[in-house]
Amino acid sequence: MSMQTDVQASVPLTATGQFTNQTPTALARARVKAVYMVPSATAGSVVFKDGGASGTTVITLNTVASATQPTYLIFPGEGVLFSTNVHGTVTNVTSVTIFYG
Repeated sequence: MSMQTDVQASVPLTATGQFTNQTPTALARARVKAVYMVPSATAGSVVFKDGGASGTTVITLNTVASATQPTYLIFPGEGVLFSTNVHGTVTNVTSVTIFYG
C-alpha cells in the first residue's frame, strides 16, 4: 500500500457549515490530515461531523481565548476519515482551514 501525498487545503470556514475545496465545491469523502484554527478573544471550539450538521461527531477541538494565538494540529498516520463529507460547527472561532487528501 502506498502513502497518499496529494494534500489540499479547504477554503477557510468562518461560520458553521460544510468545508469546501478552492472551487468552492463541498468536500465529499476525505481524510483530514491537519487543521489550522484562528481563535477569537473568547475560548471556543470546532466540532467536526461526518454527514452534515446532524451527522456523527468525529472530532471536537477547543481553542484558547486569544485572537493572536492560532493553532495548527497535524493528525497522525493517514489522518481522520470522513466517509460522507466534512462539516464544521464553529463557536467563537475566526476561521478554520483543513488540510485533506
